[in-house]
Amino acid sequence: MKAVTWHGKRDVRVEEVPDPAIKEPNDAIIRVTSSGICGSDLHLYEVLGPFMAEGDILGHEPMGIVEEVGSGISTIKPGDRVVIPFNIACGHCHMCGMELYAQCETTQVREHGMGAALFGYTKLYGHVPGGQAEYLRVPEAQFGPIKVPEGPPDERFVYLSDVLPTSWQAVEYAHIPEGGSVAVFGLGPIGQMSARIARHLGHRVIGVDGVTARLEMARRHGIEVVDASEVSDVPGEIRQRTDGRGTDSVIDAVGMEAHGSPAAKLAQTITGLLPDVVAAPLMSNAGVDRLAALNHAIDSVRRGGVISITGVYGGMTDPMPMLRMFDKGITIRMGQANVRKWISALMPLLTDDTDPLGVMDFTTHRMPLEQAPEAYEMFQKKADGAVKILLKP
Repeated sequence: MKAVTWHGKRDVRVEEVPDPAIKEPNDAIIRVTSSGICGSDLHLYEVLGPFMAEGDILGHEPMGIVEEVGSGISTIKPGDRVVIPFNIACGHCHMCGMELYAQCETTQVREHGMGAALFGYTKLYGHVPGGQAEYLRVPEAQFGPIKVPEGPPDERFVYLSDVLPTSWQAVEYAHIPEGGSVAVFGLGPIGQMSARIARHLGHRVIGVDGVTARLEMARRHGIEVVDASEVSDVPGEIRQRTDGRGTDSVIDAVGMEAHGSPAAKLAQTITGLLPDVVAAPLMSNAGVDRLAALNHAIDSVRRGGVISITGVYGGMTDPMPMLRMFDKGITIRMGQANVRKWISALMPLLTDDTDPLGVMDFTTHRMPLEQAPEAYEMFQKKADGAVKILLKP
């Protein structure tokens, strides 16, 4: 089969690799019909090379048709149309019983002290082949796959794999009071959907970004925006719009890709040039993130407010302004999305023909799998208005 494989910084290729096969009774094989490129994939493309191996298959946002199931599977069958959550959870361990599926004890990567295994995402998260491919082996398929109706196009459902549950959790974790306000930093895929979900739930939303296409998309969906390329003091602008207090909550949907921190960008670049044997422990034990967005979030939230972090950070000793956070009485909540926890809330919105979350106005580019290298470069450079790219095997 053809698959998107990693070969180094900014070097992804489409290659012929062996077809996946059933290995365990709870495995399934799906034929992939759509697979998204995620902002987290850019971390592999740019920063997290020390935790990758040449030839790793990328991708964690797939959906498709069930081709084969193991002997232990009774919940899905060949021919079913399914979306595959990006994290791999068993559904029956202690953590899964608490609906903390991202911490599943069956698939936890204890060797590296990490949570549940993820598709297509480094040695730190289990080294599981990903879904930017023609076929995908799905472990723990007795629980993971989400059956979706026939008929509507893939774009209606594929974002259940990551974007929608991650965004819904970001809003839930933000704990916005009824009729309250939230600032969303970063209007990439997660920020866009977080903003739409918060607005759908009745909150005032202020979205922050500096990319024209992203600002325009947010405006189309009724989001008030701040253009960071034109405003020198973003937190000051947010406070000015909220009676000097700041918003009740802030969602940081940026993470380690934040702009505005030249020293941290240099640290990331230098680390990426080191041999893996040196770079991996450095990244595991040092502060290598660009924290501009998080610092802006801390300055923008009102006293006693809540910050929800859904953007991925990778450093272990990143400096935090603890005095300012303590003085303002800020609550911070974060973590990988517990995908299956949020599906029951999301599914009615996706089967509603009025499309309340605007999922049919989300994909900006649909490209064949063979063009994955061009797609990655476009997404990384935010070129040609790219907000969300789907690969079609």
